[in-house]
Amino acid sequence: MKTVLHKAATRGVANHGWLHSNHTFSFASYYNPDRIHFGMLRVLNDDQVAPGMGFGTHPHDNMEIISIPLEGDLEHKDSMGNTTVIREGDIQVMSAGTGVHHSEYNKNKDKEVKFLQIWVFPDKKNVEPRYDQIKLDKEKMSNEFAQVLSPNPDDEGVWIHQNAWFNIGNLDQGTETSYKLHGQGQGVYAFVLEGDVTIEGQQLNKRDGFGIWDAAEIKIKADSNARVLLMEVPMN
Repeated sequence: MKTVLHKAATRGVANHGWLHSNHTFSFASYYNPDRIHFGMLRVLNDDQVAPGMGFGTHPHDNMEIISIPLEGDLEHKDSMGNTTVIREGDIQVMSAGTGVHHSEYNKNKDKEVKFLQIWVFPDKKNVEPRYDQIKLDKEKMSNEFAQVLSPNPDDEGVWIHQNAWFNIGNLDQGTETSYKLHGQGQGVYAFVLEGDVTIEGQQLNKRDGFGIWDAAEIKIKADSNARVLLMEVPMN
């Protein structure tokens, strides 16, 4: 088993006034040659957007982009004709493929919006752009990990063009559980959204990240009430 630890306080920080972002991996003006990506997981940004502010229309291509709102309301518009709002409890996915333009704004004028922006390298280039969002079933996450993303359109959650599986668990203090990876060559990156957990003997706190590979299964214990996102991706 191999591991890499990224404590919350070691992340790159960008503060643009209207946007405060913590970058787990190199992004924009933050560059760390030791933190370019974790396997096919390229970007993990922890964003806070001021009331009424947001990202103007900008392009993407050949990337799988996942947004997970943590607080507030985020309005999305894109060149595919979608205008939607995502909230805590939703997950959004966009396959940029041959190219797409989109914008994201805090819909509220009186409170911040907080969300995770995640990029995963696709397993095929120049696919037709696509968009989807769903509401997650919180009951399925109670003291176990519920799948929220996979490579299969017929599986639970949203899907992307990559052998990736995302799971979220809301764990009560003292809960012990495990997660099995989908075969050799896969790794899992755990990101602690809330609380404190121990994964394979490593103590983790809020917003810490912990990557594990060359393992068939990982063991997780909640040291307090906790919420954890597991992102399994190919390592090569």
